[in-house]
Amino acid sequence: MALRQIVYLPAPILRRKAKPVTKFDKDLQTLIDDMIETMREAPGVGLAAPQIDLPMQLAVIEYAEGEDEEENEGKELKKKLFVLINPEITKTSEEKVFGVEGCLSIPGLIGEVERHEAIQVKALNRHGQPVKLKVDGWMARIFQHEIDHLNGVLFTDRATRVWKPQEEDETPLD
Repeated sequence: MALRQIVYLPAPILRRKAKPVTKFDKDLQTLIDDMIETMREAPGVGLAAPQIDLPMQLAVIEYAEGEDEEENEGKELKKKLFVLINPEITKTSEEKVFGVEGCLSIPGLIGEVERHEAIQVKALNRHGQPVKLKVDGWMARIFQHEIDHLNGVLFTDRATRVWKPQEEDETPLD
């Protein structure tokens, strides 16, 4: 495994729609492992292929439910790892919520973004098998943020306000 270089705005690839993945070979598996390692090292909770300069519909997400809650501070929570290939949001909740997001490709800025509270996603896993996922809360926010990356959309495009974080501000998403 190897760390990949994260690209930053204004890299043009961050504004382009990524192409579907069609080949599930050893190179793809290596890329997925590299993306997971890069995401963890950054550190982030998600990473999309365009963020490492690859125009592919591929994202990795790793997050533990309740990770940001005070009562869980210092506890070792079990993280869930997701590999999403060619993901598509198939259903969204009517309820939307505001939250603070950041991005590994836009260091030094965070913003308040309105997202659906819950979503359903269909995608392929790392072996090309179809998966359907229902996620809500913070996990739904992460999924929407990463899927946006695959469509050339950045959190700053959706933010109602953007600012430079202070030490007490929340951690960026990816």
